[in-house]
Amino acid sequence: MEDRVSAPRLVLVFSGKRKSGKDYVTDLIHDRLGSDLCCILRLSGPLKQQYAQEHGLDLDLLLGTGLYKEQYRADMIRWGETRRRQDPGFFCRLATKGARQPVWVVSDARRLSDLQWFWSEFPQQTQSVRVQSSEETRKKRGWSFTAGVDDGESECGLDSNIEFDWMIRNEANAPSLDEQLQPILMLAEEATDHH
Repeated sequence: MEDRVSAPRLVLVFSGKRKSGKDYVTDLIHDRLGSDLCCILRLSGPLKQQYAQEHGLDLDLLLGTGLYKEQYRADMIRWGETRRRQDPGFFCRLATKGARQPVWVVSDARRLSDLQWFWSEFPQQTQSVRVQSSEETRKKRGWSFTAGVDDGESECGLDSNIEFDWMIRNEANAPSLDEQLQPILMLAEEATDHH
C-alpha cells in the first residue's frame, strides 16, 4: 500500500469491450463527483508506460487512440500477459500508486485477475461495473474485429461467469446514462459523506 495516504472508501472497477464507451462513462462519473473526491485509474497507463520504456516507443502515441497504438496492441497484450503471469497485481499496484481521493474509478479492467486483485485488496469498497454496447454501436464508434485482440483474454476475459454489481447499457436506445449512473453516484456520495 505504499504511496497511499489512506485506503479508498469506494472502488468502482469498470470493464467492457473496446469502443463500448468505458472512458466516456468513467469521465462522466469523474465530472459529476469532481477531482477532490474522485480519481480515474487506468490499468493500461502503467502497462503502456512500462511497455514503451522497455521497447523504446513513444508513450504519448501509445496512450492515444490512433494507429500507432493499434500496430503494437497485439504484442503489448502478449507482453502484458507475461508480466501478469509473473505477478497478477503488478499493473494494479502501479495504477493505484499515489491515489489519494476517497473514490477510485478504475476505467479499464480487462481480466479476472484485475477484478480479483481489487476484491482482495479492498473487499468492502470494490464494486464491479460492466459497460455494454452492441457490435453495431461499437462499429459506429470505429471498432472493427481484430483477430488476436478481440478474441483474446484482454477483450473476452470478463465476458462470462461474473456477476457484476452494476450493468450500464451505453446505447442510443437505452435509458439515459444520467439515469443509469444515478445509483452509482449516490453510492459514491454516501461513501464520501464522512470524508
